[in-house]
Amino acid sequence: MKIVVVGLGSMGRRRIRLIKKIKPDADIIGIDSNSERMEFVQNEYGIKGCGNLEEQLKDGDIACAVISTSPVSHADLIRQCLEYRVHVFSELNLVKDRYLENIQLADKMNRVLFLSSTCLYRAEIQYLTEKLKNYKGKVNYIYHVGQYLPDWHPWENYKDFFVGKRETSGCREIFAVELPWIVDAFGEIEKIQVLTDRITDLNIDYDDNYMVLIQHKTGNKGMLAVDVLSRKAVRNLEVYGQQIYLTWDGTPDGLKEYDWKKKAEKSILLYGSVDTVEGYSSFIIENAYERELRAFFDAVENGEKAKYSFQEDLHILDWIDRIEKNV
Repeated sequence: MKIVVVGLGSMGRRRIRLIKKIKPDADIIGIDSNSERMEFVQNEYGIKGCGNLEEQLKDGDIACAVISTSPVSHADLIRQCLEYRVHVFSELNLVKDRYLENIQLADKMNRVLFLSSTCLYRAEIQYLTEKLKNYKGKVNYIYHVGQYLPDWHPWENYKDFFVGKRETSGCREIFAVELPWIVDAFGEIEKIQVLTDRITDLNIDYDDNYMVLIQHKTGNKGMLAVDVLSRKAVRNLEVYGQQIYLTWDGTPDGLKEYDWKKKAEKSILLYGSVDTVEGYSSFIIENAYERELRAFFDAVENGEKAKYSFQEDLHILDWIDRIEKNV
């Protein structure tokens, strides 16, 4: 199988590492206009590099493309790959450019159009979601996700990173990462209330923190706090109901469940081993990224249905727009 990975930043390199693990015999080609990135990937992973996607697509033997560039460039790259009948795995898009057009093109070409939603492949979130689907009552939750923006990619200026820009902001990315699994676990959103402002001196043109009250159609409700100002990287979740209480700090060994009959808390350990990469916070693990890539290849090779679709993401992006506009 010949696979192109478009965009050789930190996420593109992660995808290359995982593809080599999942499909060690795959012929991987890295695509990036930045010659330094391309040279690094060629030396680090022993793969081919090219600065021109069209050149590779014209060869006619590319099976799959992984789009790991800045979100605003995704739509055109996806369309380009689909026109050459290439299956596409896309990172988060954050903007709705050409969504319907690319969905229709994928159907026309009978190609897989797969959207990353890594949290849906986290073992802790899958455990929690299954627990809630078997729970008869309603629950509340409090969830805080945040990290100081300059610490996201400390090796580069945040103004040079897409999360520093309004249309693909850091807060918008966190919402796009978290809301798909929140909706899957707690139910469709019915209404929201938003408090937001700026309390840092970061050089950004968007609000740096949001507090969102969410009412779900299931009767569940929650408070979601999202920010790019927390000096400690945090992912703190508390879920509680009459007969359920769970907490999670975002780490692989941080899921805990309270046994209200025994009046004791127990840790829920779900991993035989955990893969991490130096330089990332403790709740960024490779396992879920690997699982979703495997799901992509299962969709390509076996027709398996993805956990998350572009159609569903369009709905999530509509809610993010409403949160940002406070309507």
